[in-house]
Amino acid sequence: MPSAAVMRRAIAASAVGNAVEWFDYGIYAYGTAYIAAALFPADAKNAMIFTLLGFAVSFLMRPVGGLVWGPLGDKVGRKKVLATTILLMAAATFCVGLLPTHAQIGIWAPILLYLLRIIQGFSTGGEYGGAATFMAEYAPDKRRGFFGSFLEVGTLAGFNGGALLMLAIIGLTNDAQMQSWGWRIPFLVAGPLGLVGLYLRSKMEDTPIFVELAAQETQEATDRKTLQELFAHHMPSLLKLGGLVLALNVINYTLLSYTPTYLQQVINLSDEHALVVPIVGQLVMMLLLPIFGGLSDRVGRKPLWAFSLIGTALLAWPLYRLMGTSFAGAIIAFTVLGLLYTPQLATISAMFPAMFPTHVRYAGLALGYNISTSLFGGTAGLVNQWLIERTGDPMWPAYYTILACAIGLIALFFTIETKGVSLRGTYTPGTAEAEAEQTRMADAMNGAQG
Repeated sequence: MPSAAVMRRAIAASAVGNAVEWFDYGIYAYGTAYIAAALFPADAKNAMIFTLLGFAVSFLMRPVGGLVWGPLGDKVGRKKVLATTILLMAAATFCVGLLPTHAQIGIWAPILLYLLRIIQGFSTGGEYGGAATFMAEYAPDKRRGFFGSFLEVGTLAGFNGGALLMLAIIGLTNDAQMQSWGWRIPFLVAGPLGLVGLYLRSKMEDTPIFVELAAQETQEATDRKTLQELFAHHMPSLLKLGGLVLALNVINYTLLSYTPTYLQQVINLSDEHALVVPIVGQLVMMLLLPIFGGLSDRVGRKPLWAFSLIGTALLAWPLYRLMGTSFAGAIIAFTVLGLLYTPQLATISAMFPAMFPTHVRYAGLALGYNISTSLFGGTAGLVNQWLIERTGDPMWPAYYTILACAIGLIALFFTIETKGVSLRGTYTPGTAEAEAEQTRMADAMNGAQG
């Protein structure tokens, strides 16, 4: 079992990449109006939609990144890939802050924005799957939920950090300054954050589980094609993961990313109030993540997910109604929705990696997570905005959330509970084959020691 000091370094190395990734998504989501004004034609009726499309473009590239980074991480190790992805993510975000305006270079401004979002999405395609795999393989089996929850603390810390920074700049500048240069500052901060993450990851060794398997691999196993094996033998796990991630990320991106735009556009809250609402809710969520993560180590991941999905589905409509009444109503509704969502978020870093065996874990998680996220998570803001504008009904975020919860419950029904099970070996954790293999491995180790 890794020492406490090693676990602290593993938590920091894993979580910092998530923080950088979500810092980017946070400042992009909260700065949408300013990006639209700066990088798109001043008279464009659909500038907001095109800016949200830039958000979606990065997600469409995530499966491509997963196809590249996932198999690579299963072959050369988690550490090397994670060092590369955080550098690319931070560099792309940093460069958004340097883009010339549409008034300066015309159509090239949105084109360059989309290109940088493509790079960001491509690198992110290897980030979450690798970070979750890295964390899960370092954590003790009986405390994987607790330690894994800190990966999502990093998620919300990055998202909230971006929101707080954007809010501070709005408060310190006038509208003309914000439109001119203020919105760029948060993007430029991503550069130093990425360097800090690169340093932390360079100081870690690869995970003990990966090193153990690599030492035992035969040449035949080393030469096997990761993607071919993944699709041939682990398609059910990919489909279950896709259904769970659909529910997770429709709720996630509708609630966390789209809410500021929703509050500004639909109920006409000020920029500052639209940012305060998710900040308050997410600070509460951050405090509860380790509590729910630790609880999942005792009662299991599935009961917490069932509670979250059913509760969210039942309360989404009345809470979005409350959100549209006032600033105070928006804070209460967002906080309650966030609390219902937190049991999902707290457990994914323990639950999702355990759906695949070691030799295809990075690839399986990267692909399954990113395909579903790109189709249903990154497009959530765009879909909600389009449906509201098309129908005039501001309740579409609630309808979309309820549908996602229903799909998630179906996937959850077929998912294996993996509380406390070992992630070692070449069979899916929690299955009889995995338990038999782990027994053989333990017997061989005991025999060697004897």
